[in-house]
Amino acid sequence: MKISLIPIALAAVALLSQGCVSTKKYQSLQTNYDSLQNKQKDLNIRFLNSQQDLASANVRVKSLEEQIAAGRSNLSALQAALDKCLTSSGQGNVNISKLVDEINSSNKYIQQLVNSKNKSDSLNMVLTNNLTRSLSAAESKDVDVQVLKGVVYISLSDNMLYKSGSFEVSDKSAETLSKIAKIITDYKDYDVLIEGNTDNVPISKGAIRNNWDLSALRASSVVQALQNTYRVDPKRLTAGGRGEYNPIASNDSEAGKMKNRRTQIIITPKLDQFMDLIEKAPEKK
Repeated sequence: MKISLIPIALAAVALLSQGCVSTKKYQSLQTNYDSLQNKQKDLNIRFLNSQQDLASANVRVKSLEEQIAAGRSNLSALQAALDKCLTSSGQGNVNISKLVDEINSSNKYIQQLVNSKNKSDSLNMVLTNNLTRSLSAAESKDVDVQVLKGVVYISLSDNMLYKSGSFEVSDKSAETLSKIAKIITDYKDYDVLIEGNTDNVPISKGAIRNNWDLSALRASSVVQALQNTYRVDPKRLTAGGRGEYNPIASNDSEAGKMKNRRTQIIITPKLDQFMDLIEKAPEKK
């Protein structure tokens, strides 16, 4: 995915060697070259992040597949035991009934795992499509919606969300937040984490000691807006700040810093649903 800058550099050298390039034009070419280098860095970082996300997703899928495979293996063993009982004249009806119950329990658990994964994937896609369709063209420039590793990420730029140089939510963000709040309210089986992120430029302003403070205060402001203005159940909300330590682009350029100054609304299935499934796993007798 790396961008080659060699053709541009050769073109610049060729023009200079002919003695027909003015200083102004040379500086323009140099500026374009530096800009392309910065873009190349950003693209390389995004590529590495995508590779890491893909690797994590593959691990999660492999784990689910291993659980399902283990359940099916257990089912095969139980079925083999049942067949043996049915062909053996010395086995009683009590043992056969017990094996049938265990097979039915294993089948039910496997189906619950499969249904849970399918339901989560389907709801994530519906949620994402509903939100994306509700955003205007202008809003879409400041809002990025993605599904990664079974989790919905809604990334909002700080220019749209907050007043300049502040952690207070701006009036112009009201329409966008109302659409996100409706999605959150409609999907009651999901928990919501509001996560603030900054660039690496140090800040010290009044009660804001550093980027940790700024990111946490901004996340808290969004949580309180969702609760107080849009009536989202506060029991479903969590506010957190990650400061400058969760970048998605290089901080070497202003464009990269703008991408890193963001607030993410992370929508995930409630953990107690998965815990219930684990507790319902059939015990081996």
